[in-house]
Amino acid sequence: MPTPQLVWLRRDLRLADHPALAAANHPLLVYIHAPQEETPWEPGAASHWWLHHSLTALDADLARRGSRLIRRSGPSAAALLALCRATGATTIHATRLHEPATRARDRAVAERLQAEGITLILHEGALLLPPEAIVSAAGTPYRVFTPYWRSLQTQLTATPPRPAPARLPAPPGDLASEPLAAWGLLPRLNWADGFTTHWQPGEAGGQQQLERFLEAALCGYGAGRDRPALAATSRLSPHLHFGELTPRQLLAAVTAEPRCEADKESYLRELAWREFAHYLLHHLPHTAEQPLDRRFEQFPWRADDGSLLRAWQRGETGIPLVDAGMRELWQTGWQHNRVRMVVGSFLTKNLRLPWQAGARWFWQTLVDADLANNSLGWQWIAGCGADAAPYFRIFNPVLQGEKFDPAGVYLRRYLPELAQLPDRFIHRPWALPAREVTRLGFQLGRDYPAPIVDLARSREEALAAWKGLGRGP
Repeated sequence: MPTPQLVWLRRDLRLADHPALAAANHPLLVYIHAPQEETPWEPGAASHWWLHHSLTALDADLARRGSRLIRRSGPSAAALLALCRATGATTIHATRLHEPATRARDRAVAERLQAEGITLILHEGALLLPPEAIVSAAGTPYRVFTPYWRSLQTQLTATPPRPAPARLPAPPGDLASEPLAAWGLLPRLNWADGFTTHWQPGEAGGQQQLERFLEAALCGYGAGRDRPALAATSRLSPHLHFGELTPRQLLAAVTAEPRCEADKESYLRELAWREFAHYLLHHLPHTAEQPLDRRFEQFPWRADDGSLLRAWQRGETGIPLVDAGMRELWQTGWQHNRVRMVVGSFLTKNLRLPWQAGARWFWQTLVDADLANNSLGWQWIAGCGADAAPYFRIFNPVLQGEKFDPAGVYLRRYLPELAQLPDRFIHRPWALPAREVTRLGFQLGRDYPAPIVDLARSREEALAAWKGLGRGP
């Protein structure tokens, strides 16, 4: 029997287009549960729900190929050493990760393994290009997306992805694997039970979602992606985060489409924003928790006893588009991208609460919670990150709703208590005329919360706070 090599899976839960798996001789696939090694950003509850189902799907895929997944609990170095001793493996293959904690962990694990005569080989595969591959003319990392995107485009090639192997070797029968249920990944109180109606974690689910996107949403993506009531976005972000699909696969699939050139360009640009987020976190690791614009360390965030944050989290702010978005997040584990910008602007500007509080809530509740994207997105909307929207760009949630959900379809989906309101008042129920209040029997403060903040006044207060940093318009 050939000497096996371990394939240490992390966020690469697939069998196709997998450089680490392809490089391994007689591969044995291993997943080690060690969330504490990602502190202070241990995976959140929604991510754990996805992980449970993704690992279940992966194990089924392996069984169809004559193999099985070996599951162990961390610490990772100790678990890998034990597996090497049990199998005789002296080489371990893994996909390179780019978050600060995982990079530090992988360095420490490699040193520990090397001391025992075991080699850890890290392969690219999570990104289109390694973060080191793109630098400015000055030899420094880009901080603005557009020149980064131009440079990335010059290096991209849409090569056919590698197919999944038809068969894989089975681990020795006596090689123990921990039961997945013992890890307690499924959230308590059945909060995430409804997620299964919206998502199919796993490689097959990712491939099916990609096919749906190409067939039904790619054409028209450029305009449709801003309308939250439409199924007009790719919804591939959780599959990308868990490595059930690779950006190389998406690049190849979208490039091969003969239709809708402008929409293809629009989507690939969004895929490049994901790359840019990982690029920035790699080069500027402090931005996961600290503003890139250090002047924002002195920003006068509002003191809150927790009531404003809770109202935002629960979708009880009295601002319909914000509340619909936060309820979509709670019910589905996902939130439309246009709405993410609106709820983020409302939190950091109208409520004037720190962006880190929003980032933490998204981290717990998003199935696509990704440290790079989450950090970039929140710093972008708060005005303190790379290529950020200026702080004085404050999204008006009423105007945003009227522009991108004019008939209130999205609002009625998640705010049934407003379903009876006429379209022209559904985004501003406080403006409902008295005759309509009487006719509908609708009472603000009873049937739906009154706004917890005045949009116009809070906007002026936010601008005043921003000008205090010496950053006036």
